[in-house]
Amino acid sequence: MSDTRHGITRTDDYAWFRADNWQAMFKDPSILDPEIRSHLEAENAYMEAAMGDTAELQKALFAEMRGRIKEDDSSVPVKDGPFAYGSLFVTGGEQPHYFRTPRDGGEKHTLLNGDKEAAGKDYFRLAGIDNTTDHRFGIWGYDDKGSEYFTLRIRNLETGEDLDDVIENTSGGGVWAPDGKSFFYTLQDENHRPSKVFHHIVGQKQSEDRLVFEEEDPGFFMGVGGSLLDDVIYIDIHDHETSEYRLIPTSDLTAEPKLVAEREEGIEYSMTEGGDVFYILTNDGDAKDFKIMEAPVAAPGKENWVEVVPHEPGRLIISHMAYARHLVWLQRKDGLPQIVVRDRRTGEEHAIAFAEEAYSLGLSGSAEYDSDMIRFSYSSMTTPSQLFDYDMATRERVLLKTQEVPSGHVIEDYVTRRVMAPAHDGETVPVTLLYRKDTLLDGSAPCLLYGYGAYGITIPASFSTNALSLADRGFVYAIAHIRGGKDKGFAWYEDGKMEKKENTFKDFIAAADYLVAEGFTAYENIIAEGGSAAAC
Repeated sequence: MSDTRHGITRTDDYAWFRADNWQAMFKDPSILDPEIRSHLEAENAYMEAAMGDTAELQKALFAEMRGRIKEDDSSVPVKDGPFAYGSLFVTGGEQPHYFRTPRDGGEKHTLLNGDKEAAGKDYFRLAGIDNTTDHRFGIWGYDDKGSEYFTLRIRNLETGEDLDDVIENTSGGGVWAPDGKSFFYTLQDENHRPSKVFHHIVGQKQSEDRLVFEEEDPGFFMGVGGSLLDDVIYIDIHDHETSEYRLIPTSDLTAEPKLVAEREEGIEYSMTEGGDVFYILTNDGDAKDFKIMEAPVAAPGKENWVEVVPHEPGRLIISHMAYARHLVWLQRKDGLPQIVVRDRRTGEEHAIAFAEEAYSLGLSGSAEYDSDMIRFSYSSMTTPSQLFDYDMATRERVLLKTQEVPSGHVIEDYVTRRVMAPAHDGETVPVTLLYRKDTLLDGSAPCLLYGYGAYGITIPASFSTNALSLADRGFVYAIAHIRGGKDKGFAWYEDGKMEKKENTFKDFIAAADYLVAEGFTAYENIIAEGGSAAAC
């Protein structure tokens, strides 16, 4: 098939892969066009033949990588009211098991056994389980076709039995009303877009569910969520650059969703509740790297937004959370993440400090509003993932768990580095490195240089058990944090898109030049990797 635009003709020899029935095929893979199926199977056979001489190496790598994975792993339960909720895997299993214990520890009670639910199915994926405020019921979702259309069920968490309710073609989750008698969910349309929010009353048929809101613009997606205080339902409408929120008070579930701030192209905002105020993370007012505002819960419109955390160019605020006494946000500055805590009473701020040159953070917060304790994860290219509880008042951190590597891992045998490669225009490109301490840095080491650089996605400097297989074979593993991502703020993204896309490629080359100049590798020893919209 040929397509001519702006005087340029592009020929796609594989356009026939887009079958006319592709939407229906998502729900029933058996109707895939036999000609397409035959071609895909032939491609797989070709790959197997072409890689035949690496069969033994593949087996060795697979065994090596699997040996670093703890099959019977369990999460640290999260406290929520009288219980603590968590998940685990069992040896030989492939699906998570969700459980709860008494709040301060005790016997595990299995809520959902993913392996049992998946038995006899060619494909199965769980979407988690969300409990009611009174902890009696839970919504759980699954996809058993690989279509990413999820079916929702309601489970009695005390008896383990599912109710008769079946809600199909959803995004995978729902938000309970405080009384536990109904919930809100998003329905996906034929283009796989969450375009409608429905209200389901427990015990009724899906066909009777009330349509709450419909987004008619095909370029926008919707999500639905709830506040920690259980007094508002959020409807989040967004594309990649524009967002809009509508709110439903849980005191009147049938109320018309109230618009917070009308969508404006290029303006994003997200909300979290802090008692009598909302905290709003936004790039409004040319705040490219975002700022935090506050507004009264009773009148959250933009005309009432007041600045709380100002915009600072180069400091990208990624997400925020609010609790009874603290405001918390995750930010990225100079290519590294930071967790910042502000005391809402005094205004005093502090950032949680870390020692390594490059690392990754995850902020999971707390399931309870009236809490000084939050939870976060930390890892680096050399340090396995660690989970901490952090007291925002005393600044004490408690290590709850460290990722176990069953085959063994000696942190001191490896080196994590963060270097800055000079770019063609005076900028510097962050590059994260992993290699064994005994690797010779005289240009002789092979190097796998990875880059992405698109959609504002930042590649974290996190622990990867698979990367160790490279390092153990003398490789330098390098991640080039090139423009097109948001590693150094929103401007880093803007400088790698549209008419400036060339910077993405030049940054990747600059990273390679630097690694060669500094003796980490040689040009002939570099393997470049990228995928999707990547840089190479």
